[in-house]
Amino acid sequence: MKKVNFKKHPVTLSGNLPEVGKLAPYFELVKTDLATININDLKGKTLVLNIFPSLDTGVCATSVRKFNQLASHMKDTLVLAISRDLPFAHSRFCTVEGIENVITLSDFRCSDFSKNYGVFMEDGPLQGLLARAVIVIDPDQIVRYVQLVPEITQEPDYDEVLRHI
Repeated sequence: MKKVNFKKHPVTLSGNLPEVGKLAPYFELVKTDLATININDLKGKTLVLNIFPSLDTGVCATSVRKFNQLASHMKDTLVLAISRDLPFAHSRFCTVEGIENVITLSDFRCSDFSKNYGVFMEDGPLQGLLARAVIVIDPDQIVRYVQLVPEITQEPDYDEVLRHI
């Protein structure tokens, strides 16, 4: 089991992060229209999974805005913003913030994602939500990069993510 920190306090994660060079674990998530989408629906595109606890926190909202900005320059790449927020919250956030280049997805219904990707917080104040991580998956669904942000209250290293796309 991996650990990250929330305001310098250790948080235990269940599951294991995907391994670079291996096939990405299957996932099924919920779109803002409440339909499901799975990894096979996205085959043939590079995927950037921006995983975070909740859009209702400043750092999470900032990361979605930043990836929205970056995604406008990414060719043949889809940026997926993934949290346990309800699809209604995702839709509202995207409308208010003008998010058009990122696909927001929820793990509220199909919670295997959080454990298959090793980001489920088992304890701490945000227990039950997803830890902050970024995973890059190539068009053949091979994991090319994994960044588990060690302090949940910090943004990911965007430059490092861009180097792996």
